[in-house]
Amino acid sequence: MIKKIEHIGIVVSNMDRSIHFYETVLGLSLRSRQFLNEQVELAFLSYPNHSNVEIELISGKGEIEVEGKVNHLAFTVDNIEEEINRLNQLDVKMVDFEPRIVLKEHIKIAFFEGPDGEKLELVER
Repeated sequence: MIKKIEHIGIVVSNMDRSIHFYETVLGLSLRSRQFLNEQVELAFLSYPNHSNVEIELISGKGEIEVEGKVNHLAFTVDNIEEEINRLNQLDVKMVDFEPRIVLKEHIKIAFFEGPDGEKLELVER
């Protein structure tokens, strides 16, 4: 039986830039950074006190064969309008400048982009 999400892997083009973004903008902490082999570097990040789910950044020195893709990665927030304002102040590329209301008006969402154009989402329940 599957118990939980272990981690989410995201291919990035610049490991240093992506680690900086995920730490500074999203508040994650770098847990480990290592080379899988001569061509592939991995970095694992998670939230302090919530290390049970990690984000794995994957960067290659040569060509990385992308075997799949993640549609988006969502983050829970208490006040989506404040978070949109904070991201704007950090010059994050926003897809939604105002929250969308979805699922019978119970949930607010807003999308923005990571440093490699990855689709990221804020969710206020």
